[in-house]
Amino acid sequence: MKKLKTSTRIIIAIASLAMVSAFFVPLWQILMWAPQYPEGLEMKIWIDNLTGDVKIISALNHYIGMKHIEVSMFPEFGYMKYIVVALIGFGLLTALANRRFMLAAFTVLFVATGIAALVDFYLWGYDYGHNLDPTAPIVVPGMAYQPPLIGTKQLLNFTAFSGPDIGGWVFLVVGLAIMAVLALEIFKYPKSASL
Repeated sequence: MKKLKTSTRIIIAIASLAMVSAFFVPLWQILMWAPQYPEGLEMKIWIDNLTGDVKIISALNHYIGMKHIEVSMFPEFGYMKYIVVALIGFGLLTALANRRFMLAAFTVLFVATGIAALVDFYLWGYDYGHNLDPTAPIVVPGMAYQPPLIGTKQLLNFTAFSGPDIGGWVFLVVGLAIMAVLALEIFKYPKSASL
């Protein structure tokens, strides 16, 4: 079985440990601006919590029939930390095992987890923006309020932005790093052993 270069093992170990930051910084952010809120409103999504102007955003959204935003509406908060711990552990095991097939498996697992997280967030946003209370104070026929998955979107008089926060950027860099070292191992060092 092909071994990894020492530099690859170090990068994988550092990348894995960098994911510990997910427990201390927000992973995602939703920002909103409107004429009555020129300073903007923000909601930060952490590994197991929501912070920011959650109550104000929730109250505003309730006028147009959206559900109140509560931590309890995200079952993911109950198990996301275990997924991150598993990724960190698998990454460190990959560095210790010193086998190329482990790096390939870690890369596939990491990318699949990232895609699953985005799909899950999209599905939550779709339900949140489309499953509206027909008795809400403000009803605009045919209007849906699904927040953007990534990027900016106009929702009535609000401009909403959704994108990675500090933790999300860390995960993006980690993903790019492990894909890059896997590509190097396969294409630049196809026959190399640990050096």
